[in-house]
Parts: sequence; C-alpha cells; structure tokens
Amino acid sequence: MGATNGTEVTAFIDTIAEDVAALTGEPSVARRAEAVAEATSLVAALIDADARCTDDELWAYIETVGAAQVPALVATPAQLRTTRLFVDRAGWLARPSTLFDLLVRADHRDGGERSHRYYERALAVAHATAAVDQVPSSDELRAIDGFRTVLLRAMDDAGVARPGRRGAPPLPTAARTPTPTTPQSSAPVLPAVPTAPTDGEDVPLPPVEPLEELLAELDDLVGLAEVKAEIRRLSSLLQVHRLREERGLPTFETSHHLVFTGNPGTGKTTVARLLSRIYRSLGLVTKGHLVETDRSALVAGYVGQTAIRTREALEKGLGGTLLIDEAYALARGGAQDFGREAIDTLVKFMEDHRDDLAVVVAGYPTEMEVFIATNPGLKSRFTRTIAFADYTTDELVEIFAKLGEKSQYVPSEGALAAVRAMIASEPRDVGFGNARYVRNLFETAISHQAARLAPLHDVSTEQLTTLTATDVVGS
Repeated sequence: MGATNGTEVTAFIDTIAEDVAALTGEPSVARRAEAVAEATSLVAALIDADARCTDDELWAYIETVGAAQVPALVATPAQLRTTRLFVDRAGWLARPSTLFDLLVRADHRDGGERSHRYYERALAVAHATAAVDQVPSSDELRAIDGFRTVLLRAMDDAGVARPGRRGAPPLPTAARTPTPTTPQSSAPVLPAVPTAPTDGEDVPLPPVEPLEELLAELDDLVGLAEVKAEIRRLSSLLQVHRLREERGLPTFETSHHLVFTGNPGTGKTTVARLLSRIYRSLGLVTKGHLVETDRSALVAGYVGQTAIRTREALEKGLGGTLLIDEAYALARGGAQDFGREAIDTLVKFMEDHRDDLAVVVAGYPTEMEVFIATNPGLKSRFTRTIAFADYTTDELVEIFAKLGEKSQYVPSEGALAAVRAMIASEPRDVGFGNARYVRNLFETAISHQAARLAPLHDVSTEQLTTLTATDVVGS
C-alpha cells in the first residue's frame, strides 16, 4: 500500500535539510539524517497522540520515515507493535525541538523565514499523518493544535514574527508604550472581507486569503481561548477531510454548521465572520461572506410568507455563512407559530445546498438546546456546539485599548483605570453586554473628548489622540 503522507514527509525532510545545511555551509545531504530524525519524531508523536496505533498508521510510518532512514526500516506493523517505538512519544510535541530552536534563533539574527518553513512543512506532515485513518481522533486534533501553539510561542519568545502576521509579535496591552499618531497617518492595511452580494449586482470577490493569515487573525482576538481552540481544531479536521478527498480516499461525513452559545457581546458575530472566510480558504464555500438575520427577518404573519422570507435570507447566504441570532426564538409560540415553518425551510435548504452554505445558529445555552431538539433535521446537522464565555474584566479593558488602536486613540493610564472601575461596577447579569458594553463606553468617551476639546484653540495631535479618565467617566 502507498502511504498517504509520503509527499508531506519528503517535502519536510528536503526543506529542513536544506535550511540547516545553509546555516553551516554544507551540502544538504550532510544534514539529511538530522531532518529524517526530526520527521521520524514528528510522525511517531502524532501516531502516539491517541495511544492507538492502527495498521494504516504503522504502514505509513514504515513507508515514509522508515524508508528514509539509513539503513531503511524493514518491518511489519505486527513487528513494530512488539517494540516500544510508539510508547511515550507524544510528549515530543509539547516543546520546541533543538533543531527548531536553532532555526528560530537564526531567524531572529538575520530576519530569515526558516522557522516559518519548518512550521508550514511540519503542520502539513501532522495533518497528512492524521489523514492516514479515515477519521482522525479528537486527541490527534488536540495534539496538532498544541504542537502549533508550541511552535508559535517559540517564535514569539524569540521575537520572530509569526507566519501570517506582519511585523514583530504584539506585546500584551499592559506592556505597550503608545506613541500618539495623527489620524491621517498610515493605518494597517486590513484584508478585504467579502460582503453579502446585493440583489442583481455582481460583486467581484477579493482573492482567497491564506489560511495561516486567517488563523493569525483568530489568534489575535482578545480572550476566547476555548473558542479559538475549537475553531482551529475544526480547521484541522476539515483539512484532513480535504486531503483524503484529494487523494480519492474514503471520507467521513462532517458538518460545518455550528451552534454558538453565550451571552450578548461575547464575540459570536466576529468569530462567525472570520469562520466564513476560513471556510472559503479551505474551499468549503465560494464567497466567504456573512449574512446576519433573526426571527423578525425570517418569520411573517401570514401562511406561506415565512418560507419565502426564510429562503430569501438563505439564498443571500449561499457561498458563505448565515448567522441566525437568537435562533431559539423560531421555536417559540407553539405548534401553530410560523417559526416552525422557518425551521422546516431552513432544514430543507441546508440539505439541498450542503456544498456551498454554512449556517451558524446562536443564542443562550439552555434555549439553544431546546431549539435543536425541536426538529430531528436540526439535531443531525448541528452536531458541534461552541460555547462563548463572558469576558473577564482584564479582557474587556484590553478590548477598549484595541478599539483605541484601530481608531488611533491612545487611552491614558487614568482612562484605562476608569474603564476598569466602570466595568467592575457593572452587574454581570444576563443583560450585561460584554464587548458591546465596552464599545458603547469607547464611543461615549470619544464624544466626551470631542466636547472637551471643542472650545480649545491650536489642539495638538497628542490631545486629539489621547483619551483621559475625564472622557471615560464624562465629568
């Protein structure tokens, strides 16, 4: 049989051997054994990640890294199982290897991208190894995500820019020393985000964004640690699925429809918008835009109109993602309520257009459980739920500071202290708006600053871009 991860393993070995040899001024063949040893450790660690070595995985090991060894490994899966070759190997993924550390330090010295190439090739090997079996285990997906995090943190620690991110790694908000800039100064160029197509208008699509740039954007979101990990693991799962499809191998049925649960202002819309772009990068949808809707836009007051309105919203979402906020409201009102008609239309449309539409339904946790249970079609299509926790006070203060960065305002230490005090005094009940509350606080502070500066003459750039405690509290 042919190993399904052979192409990725060969590319990893060749790339690493060349990069290490270039550092020492030797031909790449002189460093090939080190690269083979690195690939061997990586593949063995992935196989051991779920403590379950299948025959297919062991054959893949024998036919790729085993064949690259000198002398070549000659064995069968049964023979390998009698050894301790795959015992306690998963721990290799938990820390940067000596070879990767060498490449990172070299990049720090001369601004090279050797560690980026290692990162790209190593993750390709990891995904291809996970694709050897028809269904990757959750432990394998967690191991890939953990390994990715280890590599990225090593780059951060060395001051090497992450793949997909321009410039030096960002410092934590508290460690930054802001430099005021004029509102007319150059702002970072943000990627073009696809928007919902307008009726009758052919909107040209921006280029497909590299997945690594989108994952870097995901990583840069404040908080949401578990949410980001879930999205990254889903991304890995879909990459594995795509690899098997490309190689003509049997694939598992995987749904990319999701349930988002959490309180208002916890980042659900932001993540859904980014997720749609990730889906486009992976080839799951053709446009990657996000359409937001809710019960009021889907449900009409007369028989037959609800199905029409629901189909119209779904058609706008084709090629991207439809986000239905407070989706549980569709199931309220009893059997005669027209919300049930919207649910039935939604289920049928999702089945008919499964290849170019993602649907995210969002709302409070308990209510969403009830909603999914109202229709067997919902339960079979929404198999994955991602929970959005409330932001901590520290995270909300950081969100305020980031809003300032995007709009070229610099909150003073006193302003941030005032923001912290106002957030801490706000009741954290079901009505708390999380990031929405902070955005309102930020917009109010800008209004207060404008009123404070309006009577002044010869206002400096620093005054224009600085938010004070007075601006925050409004007195």
